Amino acid sequence: MTHRAGDTGTGGDAGAAGDGGGAEDAGAAGDAGTGGDAGAAGYAGAAPSTGYVIARFPLHSPVDLALTLAPLRHGRDDPTIRFAGDGVWIARGTAGGPATLHLSAEAGAIVAEAWGPGARLAIEAAPGLAGLLDDPDRLVARHPLIHELQRRFGGLRLPRSGQLLPALIPAVIEQKVTAGEAHGAYVGLVRRLGEPAPGPTGESATLLLPPGSARLASLPYFEFHPLGLERRRAELLRRVGRNGDRIDSWIALSPAEARTRLQTIPGVGPWTAAETTRIAFGDPDAVSIGDAHLPDLVSWALAGEPRADDARMLEILAPYAGQRARVVRLLEVAGIKIPRFGPRFTPRRITRI
Repeated sequence: MTHRAGDTGTGGDAGAAGDGGGAEDAGAAGDAGTGGDAGAAGYAGAAPSTGYVIARFPLHSPVDLALTLAPLRHGRDDPTIRFAGDGVWIARGTAGGPATLHLSAEAGAIVAEAWGPGARLAIEAAPGLAGLLDDPDRLVARHPLIHELQRRFGGLRLPRSGQLLPALIPAVIEQKVTAGEAHGAYVGLVRRLGEPAPGPTGESATLLLPPGSARLASLPYFEFHPLGLERRRAELLRRVGRNGDRIDSWIALSPAEARTRLQTIPGVGPWTAAETTRIAFGDPDAVSIGDAHLPDLVSWALAGEPRADDARMLEILAPYAGQRARVVRLLEVAGIKIPRFGPRFTPRRITRI
């Protein structure tokens, strides 16, 4: 997870198949979902016939939109999301069609505006994306640093996108490569397959929608190579595309059940599954096992130990069961520097192979 905050590097699964068969063989989604505490606000000035909807969601405590939505951006050049002076612009596919969502903060409220055929569904997703369904008070600090970070970053929330496939695609791309490699490959893929998002001219005009499952499945594996993706990840992305509808249906499950289902897809392991559910569900307990830097960050920040493995990391995080992802996110935004020993992870130039 550490690559989200500081672009320091990535972890990932080794690419081994998960337990059981692939997604083609997985069962249908269940009916257990996740809840939230934030109250919904009514629509204001809704005009569905024009493809424009605006709504205002009252705040009971401050929310820092930039910090909250940062995990949705995969590198500074990510064309699916843009951080601007007037708020955050997000390109989003919905069951009703594409949409552009604009989120901004004003005194006592989050204002959401949406354009396009999927505008109303995008507005419905706005409270989750803005972190209004998250409850940071559930984290009880058991370490002075965590208490201090809760105070410093009081506006930080965990975003809930409500969509598995758009969260899974970048997680697959980020397997076992550096942040720079992953971000470049993701941006290249979006520019290759993404379509322009609807909306007004200006900030939203340059937004592209995340790749749809059909287009992802139809791209031959060798066309992923110039984007910096070797055959293993390319084939996994194609497999994910072929099963996109089924994968997205797993949003009806609990985060833990969805992680289990995701790992039935050959090539998706615990790291990729946790990265996906953390964003799709706003899961406060998703820990990315197998990350290249996360165990060292946790052990150094909370135990003063410069090196650790996954087992030691989980031991340190055990008192925060249920809120472990929130602890990790606080450590990420704090910008804690881990002592470095030995060589760093070296980027590969896949396009030259």
